[in-house]
Amino acid sequence: MNSSMREFRQGALEILPVLVAATPIGLLWGTLAAGKGLSPLEAGLMSGSVFAGAAQFVALEVWRDPVPWMLLTVTALIVNIRHVLMGASLSRHMRGIDRRWHPLMMFLLVDESWAFSERRVQTKPLTLAYYFGLGLPMWVSWTTASTIGAAVGRSFGDPAAIGLDFAFSALFISIIAGFWKGPRTGAVLAASAITAALVKFAVPGAWYIIAGGLAGVAVAALLHTNEAP
Repeated sequence: MNSSMREFRQGALEILPVLVAATPIGLLWGTLAAGKGLSPLEAGLMSGSVFAGAAQFVALEVWRDPVPWMLLTVTALIVNIRHVLMGASLSRHMRGIDRRWHPLMMFLLVDESWAFSERRVQTKPLTLAYYFGLGLPMWVSWTTASTIGAAVGRSFGDPAAIGLDFAFSALFISIIAGFWKGPRTGAVLAASAITAALVKFAVPGAWYIIAGGLAGVAVAALLHTNEAP
């Protein structure tokens, strides 16, 4: 097995628990999409081209006939604006990867692939094969589960009834915990969490995502400034 295959295999094995958690969420989204009138093909194409679970769930909440395209566009932008921060963070580790692959890497960027990549670079450089090992299985799993969910309708039931709706969040929290480096890490996480929670209750829409991310960045920058000689 050559080095690229080993790297891809490592990424695929590390993302496997995420796939287990993501599958019922994809089925749930497909079921909800079918309830809004989307066919299995339309649901699959949406998941395959958008590939943003949170934005897709929010989009279904405002989906109606006729489709409010402008509202959907703005909502998706708000929810996914965190990708700008994640992309900026990940770009520091992509310098050794051919720039022609960068657009595809950004398309496959989700919370989990970002977190695993950031954890990876703490011990060794990020490689294209490893990143694709993370991203491609996620894309295939999410798109497939969404399509199946739309095809079978509500026969799967509601994953939330047995707590599977929280599985994704719990897994991501455990990944983030791996970045712990002491009180400074706790301060950044606490600032993000508290700000997001307060904005969630005070402001309608998905602005809490942006607020939480910016609060974390601000606290990290402040701590870095204070640390500098």
